[in-house]
Order: sequence, then C-alpha cells, then structure tokens
Amino acid sequence: MIHPLMAKVEEASLRRDRFEFEIGDTVEVQVRFLEGDKERIQPFTGIVIARRGRGLDEMFTVRRIVEGEGVERVFPMSCPKIAGVEVKKRAVVRRAKLYFLRDRIGKKAFTLKERQVVKETTGRKRSRVKARKEKQTTTEAAPAKAEAKVRKARVRNKKKDENGAT
Repeated sequence: MIHPLMAKVEEASLRRDRFEFEIGDTVEVQVRFLEGDKERIQPFTGIVIARRGRGLDEMFTVRRIVEGEGVERVFPMSCPKIAGVEVKKRAVVRRAKLYFLRDRIGKKAFTLKERQVVKETTGRKRSRVKARKEKQTTTEAAPAKAEAKVRKARVRNKKKDENGAT
C-alpha cells in the first residue's frame, strides 16, 4: 500500500505523455544526449522484450543486434532523457517477456509475426458502406471465375476429343 504523500509526489513527477507500445513491437526510442553544450537526439531501434513496474518505477527493455552482438537497454518510462518512442512495427506475441530472443542469432532474432493493425470503423453507416463495397467486389469477381471454369472445361473437352480420335 502506497502512502498518500508518496502517491502525490509520484503523480507530480510522472510524464504526461504516455508511450503506447506493447511487448514485441519494434520501436525507435529517441534519447537526448548532451555533448558539451549541445543537445542532440540519438535513436535506439529494437524490439521491446520486457516491460515491468508501474508509475515511476515502470521500465521497458529494448533489444537490438549490433555487429552480431545483442545489445539491450533498459529505459525508465518517466525518464526526461527520452524524447519520444515511435512504433515502427507491431508483432503478434503470446508471452509477457520475450527473453527467448536472446538465444536467437541472425535473421531468426527478428522473426516475429507482424500484427495487422485494423482501424476500427465507428458507426453503423460506415459498416454498411464497407459491406456494400465488399459485396460489389465479390460480384465483380464472380463472372471472371465462371468464365475461367468454362475455359478449363473447353480445354478438357478438346483433350478428350484428341485422345479419342487417335
């Protein structure tokens, strides 16, 4: 149980902009670096293999392969040095932690099934329009399929006639 005073302090120091990503997503984390008196942003691109904690203690681990070696970085979610997190690809995963990727080498290290992101249609009117369009495309494809069947039957009949005549 968190003390109410600690909860207030934690709430005050939390980031307002939340990063929306999940385990298995390929992300690009923009990290701020100070070089002398200049500040620059360096991207770190990799697969999110773990996420843990909550509130100020929430962290995520990103893994990538650099020159044949696996490199993992653990980023705190509320770290001010993180300029942003951009999701490059989404993946279908069935585990909370993807530590099994540590044992994989080469192309296998990146073989996660890509998740198709489908934008939800809101409202009944759009879904009807979508259904109508789908129906039109299937009715347009139907005559072409029937024509192909007729062509195949003609070819089959010709072969039978040629075989029977000789």
